[in-house]
Amino acid sequence: MPCSPRAALLWDLVLGVLGTAAFLIDLGVDLWAASQYVLSGRYLWGALVLALLGLSSVVLQLFSWVWLRADPDGLHASQPSGRWLALLHLLQLGYLYRCLQGLRQGLLVWRQEVPSEFDLAYADFLALDISMLRLFETFLETTPQLTLVLAIVLQSGRAEYYQWVAIGVSFLGISWALLDYHRALRTCLPTKPLLGPGSSVIYFLWNLLLLWPRVLVVALFSALFPRYVALHFVGLWLVLLFWVWLQGTDFMPGSCSEWLYRATVATILYFSWFNVADGRTRGRAAIHLVFLLGDTVLIVVTWLMHGTWLPSGSLLQILLPMGMACFFLGLVLRVVYYRWLHPSSRWEPDQVDGTLGSRSQQLRQLPQNKRMTKLAQNFFPKARAEAALPWDRDMNGVL
Repeated sequence: MPCSPRAALLWDLVLGVLGTAAFLIDLGVDLWAASQYVLSGRYLWGALVLALLGLSSVVLQLFSWVWLRADPDGLHASQPSGRWLALLHLLQLGYLYRCLQGLRQGLLVWRQEVPSEFDLAYADFLALDISMLRLFETFLETTPQLTLVLAIVLQSGRAEYYQWVAIGVSFLGISWALLDYHRALRTCLPTKPLLGPGSSVIYFLWNLLLLWPRVLVVALFSALFPRYVALHFVGLWLVLLFWVWLQGTDFMPGSCSEWLYRATVATILYFSWFNVADGRTRGRAAIHLVFLLGDTVLIVVTWLMHGTWLPSGSLLQILLPMGMACFFLGLVLRVVYYRWLHPSSRWEPDQVDGTLGSRSQQLRQLPQNKRMTKLAQNFFPKARAEAALPWDRDMNGVL
């Protein structure tokens, strides 16, 4: 980790630039792939790529707009008027605007010799929203796009150069988004230190290794039964949506937007684990793992019964054992991470004569992203009681 505060600020700024560049590169690769499909006469594939891209972009803009409307008045003093923000989101530029705003705030903080606490807190506020939106974009667009590309490769029996580029960019982007989201959660709670380099690498690897088999088998089902993959997705998605509803989520400011959040979480759960409720997560994570594993086994059995339908049979004989090995290796690394590398520490608020000191009065005036703080407390239930402060009941987004 960086050894000085200024180096840490520079590192955060570099990560912000890389995250924005990764979003633009992923968008460019998707548009490039869609154009290649259209030029080669495969209009359906090109239309599917553009449809996934458009749907995810609309959902992303809705989240961004609802959050901006719910933020406290006067928090975003440097933002344009509401009409300009609405136009930016209508033009599907809301997320990109947030990325540029976060980079500008990060650059402002880094240029200051002694950054003000408000500027630092506001930079964290923006970065946390960007991290959450990046995770949503990953599972609403990047992961389905990756599944589609793999299904096309399995169905055609060969891969074009632009498809290999799309596969590589997608896998790295998905794993990076998961790691970035996990690191962002830790910044919300003072009881949780940031991930070190070794822990970050292991966390990155086990997410990548567990996600790869799931994406592969869904792509396999799509290649075998392209007419039924939508039915398969909707069926599992409805079950997962019901499960999310049973957990009583309360993340968004309104009931309609809450259902948008639940639908998005159900989509994430179709591919990977995502915690949304308070309490011990081990049991829910185990139930979700068994559920997805059972569905995966059924898909593999289906392939064994209808393997002759695909021209890429020899390719699958290599990919399926690799997927199985990746799954078990990912489980091992996940156990290693949570058993030995999961950092933990305890934090106590400043107190004077048994009461909160003057430091607490200063913290009241600093922006805090209550949306991400609530998710962090759900993800780290042990930290809730340790980090709880008397003013945590205030849900207006500012301490």
